[in-house]
Amino acid sequence: MSNKERKEEKINANANKEVHSSELEQSAEAKAVEVDSAKENAEMAKLMADLDELRQSMLRSQADFANYRKRIEKERFEDSKRATARVIEGLIPVIDGFEHALAAHREAEYENYRKGFELIYKQLLDNITKLGAERIDPVGKPFDPHLHEAMDRTETTEERDGTILQVFQPGYVFHGRVLRPAMVRVAVHPSPASKQAVN
Repeated sequence: MSNKERKEEKINANANKEVHSSELEQSAEAKAVEVDSAKENAEMAKLMADLDELRQSMLRSQADFANYRKRIEKERFEDSKRATARVIEGLIPVIDGFEHALAAHREAEYENYRKGFELIYKQLLDNITKLGAERIDPVGKPFDPHLHEAMDRTETTEERDGTILQVFQPGYVFHGRVLRPAMVRVAVHPSPASKQAVN
């Protein structure tokens, strides 16, 4: 082999080493890039999971706050209703007093006095009605133990059994809650035993 061939062989060998070395470097670089890419993908997945967890936490917090606000509003409304009910319960005896005073003075000399009382009485009734109270005045209606309190009963066949004949004292209801039951006289059909006692 000539020198020239040896030189060419060395050059080719060196070139092959350089190519091989270059390939190794590129392969090492590719592996490094691949490792970095895998690390970045893992970090990205972790960040996405953290972000999703934060979103879920925020949604739960918003729902909890909305429920809390609704509960507080409901409690405030209920507190307001209870306070109004206490005020109305305190006014019911005043209304009763007006009714007794108006019933007692029917003479002509008390006419101006009556008109003043009637005006105050009407204003008082209108105001408690605006607050949500309803007056129970059940004459002619069936007896309901949840709304009425039977003070007396009258045996009769002219009315249906259990019909209210007279109201001694009207009752009041506030948003479905009975503040005071109506005190009433109830019709009852005579029993066979009471018919025999009469005969």
